[in-house]
Amino acid sequence: MSEIQPSFESATDFENADRGFLGALVPGVVKDDAGRVVWDNDVYAFLDADCPDTAHPGLWRQGRLNSRQGLYEVTGGIYQVRGLDLSNMTLIEGERGVVVIDPLISVETAAAALALYREHRGDRPVTGVIYTHSHGDHFGGVRGVLPHGTEEGVPILAPEGFLEHAVSENVYAGNAMTRRAAFMYGAGLPQAPDGQIGVGLGQATSTGTISLIPPTVDITRTGQEETVDGVRIVFQPTPGTEAPAEMNFLFPDHRALCLAENATHTLHNVLTLRGAVVRDSRIWARYLDEAVEYFHGRYDVGFASHHWPTWGHDNVVRFLEEQRDLYAYLHDQTLRLLNAGHTGTEIAELIELPPALRRAWHARGYYGSLSHNAKAVYQRYLGWYDGNPAHLWELPPVELARRYVEVAGGPADALARARAYAEDGDLRFAATLLNHVVFADPEDREAKEALAGVYRRLGYGAENATWRNFYLRGAQELREGPTGDVVDTTNPEMAMALTVPMLIDSIAIAIDGPRAWDDDLVIDLVLTDGPTGAGARHRLTLHNGALTHREAVAPPRTPAGLTLTLAKAQLLGLLAGRTADELGVAAEGDPALLARLLAYRVKPDPGFPIVTP
Repeated sequence: MSEIQPSFESATDFENADRGFLGALVPGVVKDDAGRVVWDNDVYAFLDADCPDTAHPGLWRQGRLNSRQGLYEVTGGIYQVRGLDLSNMTLIEGERGVVVIDPLISVETAAAALALYREHRGDRPVTGVIYTHSHGDHFGGVRGVLPHGTEEGVPILAPEGFLEHAVSENVYAGNAMTRRAAFMYGAGLPQAPDGQIGVGLGQATSTGTISLIPPTVDITRTGQEETVDGVRIVFQPTPGTEAPAEMNFLFPDHRALCLAENATHTLHNVLTLRGAVVRDSRIWARYLDEAVEYFHGRYDVGFASHHWPTWGHDNVVRFLEEQRDLYAYLHDQTLRLLNAGHTGTEIAELIELPPALRRAWHARGYYGSLSHNAKAVYQRYLGWYDGNPAHLWELPPVELARRYVEVAGGPADALARARAYAEDGDLRFAATLLNHVVFADPEDREAKEALAGVYRRLGYGAENATWRNFYLRGAQELREGPTGDVVDTTNPEMAMALTVPMLIDSIAIAIDGPRAWDDDLVIDLVLTDGPTGAGARHRLTLHNGALTHREAVAPPRTPAGLTLTLAKAQLLGLLAGRTADELGVAAEGDPALLARLLAYRVKPDPGFPIVTP
């Protein structure tokens, strides 16, 4: 692929990133109530220096832009706090107070961002909250702006389907995603020129308390207009784009367009390296095109939940059109090559962006990459299998590795060959061969050290921040073993946000099926509160190792072995290990059935190995 770069002489992004600066949090550090640091932006001061040979120049430039921290005026009445978490908090001044868009990841960083705003703009109350979409960095800090007892009467707006998608990602595959996210975001790596220098989308993720207040107003259609504290807002739902539930929206009286996370200053992910449902780049492009047409002529600035704004109507249009073309081209050319018989891996090597897009800084792959996004489009349409029978029933990694090492002449010869490939600059195959040596014998310290060295070299050359972090975190774990750093997404407030079916799903996916093969039980949960009202009955059936459930719309034909009548908070208490008697839950039938069911649950290891078997 020919290398075409945007101009490093262009200062537009730096001018826009600095425009409207009002003041920074000094020092740029946020702590929780126990004094633990949950965010430190000051550690990135090293980015002010010239790019070293341990980093890609483009990624270093992106880190310099993302590490700017403070309160910025976007336009009259609209302000952003940037650099206090992975995402931005935007604040719109209304008649009585301020409407908050996307209150960051953590309660602590959101509170610090609101305090910084109030320091410069006055102590306005929060009179509304908008969640642009269903990812945790856009709602987790909401209790930092609406502490308990202050949310009464405050509207919380979100796209239709927000709650289901916001919680499902943290429940169904939450343990695996959280473990892989530590690699993706470089958690545990030192912030240094040879370590973590950012994420591409921002600098890092805060590690404070995650919260969630359910929305009170659903946005369901394009053109829906709501007024919050005197602020008029016109919405465009964009489901299935960067998130399953997402929306753009216009502030017509401010002539400002919020683009959520649908158009940022990087190629985004069609499939994140932490894992997720594959996004639809075709629909993503279509909604960006719709935004160009629908909002045309009604704004002078476009801003998003990450990065810095773009000023000037024509500049925003060009930005949106290039972002639209980026996802459309990625989708269509992957399909063209797919239909010509190429596999996902081959397409990732063949696909090449048009020169105009390669010259656009915002189309570079700092967060998503052309390579893994093309594979994601392939996966969306054809799945994991490439059609080659040799790949239909391959051995699992350890068994495959042992055979590769044997074919290579044994561990010593394989290690020597891998080192030779690394010395010749063939780092990709050196990593593949060394990975087989390590999986064949995870106690081989020499092989692990050699692989760690190759990973570091690959990381230093990566333009994509998440690739860099994966490589460097992999090298770290080869040398030090898995670390225990995890993000807690199972706190009580997150659990309270789950619907009863979601809570039951969280039990079902934790059941050790083989141990439960021969058991057979039925439990009814009769809820005394909730959206469907008192008396809603949920029937849980454990049969053949599978826990299924349904909401009964009529009295069941057969009685349950146990019926529990309870409120949702009591259900959470039961799932946490308390007894029905302790919680005052009315029980009819055999009370031992619930304990029997819950005994089949297994707790996943949050630090499961990734770079070793």
